[in-house]
Amino acid sequence: MDAETRVKHLTDSHGTLEGAPLLAAMHELFGGRIALMSSFGAESAVLLALAAEATPDFPVLFVNTGKLFGETLRYRDELVKRLGLRDVREIGPTADDLATGDKDGMLFARDYDACCHLRKTVPLERALATAGLEAWVTGRKRFQSATRAALPLFEAEGGRVKVNPLANWDKARLEEEFTRRDLPRHPLEADGYLSIGCYTCTERVAPGADPRSGRWAGSAKTECGIHTMIGTAR
Repeated sequence: MDAETRVKHLTDSHGTLEGAPLLAAMHELFGGRIALMSSFGAESAVLLALAAEATPDFPVLFVNTGKLFGETLRYRDELVKRLGLRDVREIGPTADDLATGDKDGMLFARDYDACCHLRKTVPLERALATAGLEAWVTGRKRFQSATRAALPLFEAEGGRVKVNPLANWDKARLEEEFTRRDLPRHPLEADGYLSIGCYTCTERVAPGADPRSGRWAGSAKTECGIHTMIGTAR
């Protein structure tokens, strides 16, 4: 069954689920062929907590670009310990990738898209293929930006199924879940960073602005590429 057909079946059979029940169902359905991709950013704790509730063994892929805030790495360690996650896999660009594509470490200053592709898309695609994954889970939500306003629960991309368990959640519901579960906040959130990626391309967000407006500020770029380029040639 191809990914598009599988998405149609999943929408019919599981389209009313969300959160932990959906993650538990997907883990059972796909077995060891599904993983959750997390940036351990400002809102990541909720999805990770739901995955841990579904099963502490839910595989988590963490893309370490080599240019993440130190606060993000420490937050990752805190969440993994707090939630009891047992299968967190750190992935990232290899030495060969960097020697070929970003020898001076300044590619971000010349080409945002090329840097994201090298440091995020390539490692993630490699990990998905190496592990033989048929599906992966994201924490994207419709309220985050205009480009995500029509985000579906299930998508087909690159021959795989992409699951968005929090697609329909709003900010208020996320806040309620943070409080109910007593989840720790990313340490940079209190300083105005509402969408947190690499320190080279992340700025504070102005009050009332799009939460993702601090990413690649001043450019037309809205996505790092892992949600637009996976499985496609570049």
